[in-house]
Amino acid sequence: MEFWMSLLYVVIGMVIGAIGGWYFTRRAVEKQLKENPPVNEKMIRAMFLQMGRKPSEAQIRAVMKSMNQHQ
Repeated sequence: MEFWMSLLYVVIGMVIGAIGGWYFTRRAVEKQLKENPPVNEKMIRAMFLQMGRKPSEAQIRAVMKSMNQHQ
């Protein structure tokens, strides 16, 4: 009987730990995405302009496609 109670406590502890880990990891990822949003077309346009180039729509789409393939 004592063995089954300790096994039950271990299983309950693992479940609580998994739920807590999932919750705090989710909050951390959401915070990171809020502070550092993923690259979008507007950012690519700004990078091209900083390099002294006027990007065409095709170039922006090509960069976005390339980035999406590597994720």
